[in-house]
Amino acid sequence: MKKRFWMRAWMGNAEVNTSPQPLANPEVRLQEPQEKRKLVKFWRIAASLLLWQGVILGTPAQAQLKQEKSLTYSELLKKVKNGDVTKIEIDEATKIAKVSLEGSNENEPPQRVALFDQNSLLLKELRQQNVPTEIRRSADNSAALGLIANLFFILLLLAGLMMILRRSASNSGQALNFGKSRARFQMEAKTGVLFDDVAGIQEAKQELQEVVTFLKQPERFTAVGARIPKGVLLVGPPGTGKTLLAKAIAGEAGVPFFSISGSEFVEMFVGVGASRVRDLFRKAKENAPCLVFIDEIDAVGRQRGAGIGGGNDEREQTLNQLLTEMDGFEGNTGIIIIAATNRPDVLDAALLRPGRFDRQVIVDYPDYKGRNNILEVHARNKKIDPEVCLETVAKRTPGFTGADLANLLNEAAILTARRRKDAITMLEINDAIDRVVAGMEGTPLVDSKNKRLIAYHEVGHAVISTLLPDHDPVQKVTLIPRGQARGLTWYIPDEEQGLITRAQLKAQITAALGGRAAEEEIFGEA
Repeated sequence: MKKRFWMRAWMGNAEVNTSPQPLANPEVRLQEPQEKRKLVKFWRIAASLLLWQGVILGTPAQAQLKQEKSLTYSELLKKVKNGDVTKIEIDEATKIAKVSLEGSNENEPPQRVALFDQNSLLLKELRQQNVPTEIRRSADNSAALGLIANLFFILLLLAGLMMILRRSASNSGQALNFGKSRARFQMEAKTGVLFDDVAGIQEAKQELQEVVTFLKQPERFTAVGARIPKGVLLVGPPGTGKTLLAKAIAGEAGVPFFSISGSEFVEMFVGVGASRVRDLFRKAKENAPCLVFIDEIDAVGRQRGAGIGGGNDEREQTLNQLLTEMDGFEGNTGIIIIAATNRPDVLDAALLRPGRFDRQVIVDYPDYKGRNNILEVHARNKKIDPEVCLETVAKRTPGFTGADLANLLNEAAILTARRRKDAITMLEINDAIDRVVAGMEGTPLVDSKNKRLIAYHEVGHAVISTLLPDHDPVQKVTLIPRGQARGLTWYIPDEEQGLITRAQLKAQITAALGGRAAEEEIFGEA
């Protein structure tokens, strides 16, 4: 094999790898600082521009010759010897000769010939043939153009260097501002949300309306010795309106408003979270009285010591700084902290004590009346048919939060637009409820044994639940698949369910087993 390879190489048939070897490891090249790469790219662009400048300014005569009719130097000598040249003008600056030939029209421009630096042979022939010759020197603007172009490129380079230096200075400034608070500040919060836009949580809204009164008319409470609460903690399931309440407070109070998420305090670098807490409260004290809203405070307010050796010490130091700022040695008169969480069980006990969060406002699921009010609020900006009864919709949606009800009406509006209707009807609302609760509508089942089995199963649920006095009444039975269910039986509760009695539980269990009982009655035990 070796002998055959060397023979092929000697014969010129061997394949030779002529590709250049990489001078450096690509991974190392990727690790170069970003600013250095930008600077190298900038200088490459500048060098290419300078090269183009030399090409453009160095060949103006050649570019002009290509546009006009011209002769070569040897053809000019032949025509001079033959006596075909009647007149010639030589420009020593540009080394261009304008030649007038016999037989040419008066309107036709003279032909141009590029000359050499030394043209003694041409001049000798012109004297011998007595050709009228005019030698002149035109104004040479190439030096001025070159100077202007060089100044332009120098200014361009200086501007690029200034941009790079300014960007590097801003990056260094960002590094110095790493410990600054990232809270969004509004001198007068214009959230577009007021207490009239919040419905279904009247008790929580009443508690927070007092906070607004504290800020607007503090003398009403201080006259009788009342102290302004330092903190209000909003506790409730997701989607019940905690953040919406905070927006309503900001819109009603008319005082400076800071908003931040609890996760924005926590960083991997030691001391950054505590520094941001200090900076936040420093700005708040400068603009007191003011409101500070911390969303998802469980990200920074978890119980300390839960990790025992493996915990996040940085998060604990951030929490310690937050506790000190809320009720420490100096105090924070005129600052009201509003925080929201759906995990109050994981919060540190020191954070929940009076003096820090004086009030805990429970924002729970809305009842029937609250759901009706929420639907009325979200129906303001939608075209709804007059025959639609929102009270019926409120009865059909127990356990829905405010966010669920808003999503329900939005789904109904989407279905209305898809069906090319002018207003939302009860059909679209019912279909939207089915979609939100059970999932997207599937393909109807074809007539088969499987379809009959599902039909008898759902009828068994409906018959048993109708016969039991303690069960909720049946609303509808459907064989249209939704989500993972092949068929569904829907119920409407008579009243708002809080506590469930033993009879109601037995009725629900019996109705759940009614489907299997119907299958055995019709198809047997197989």
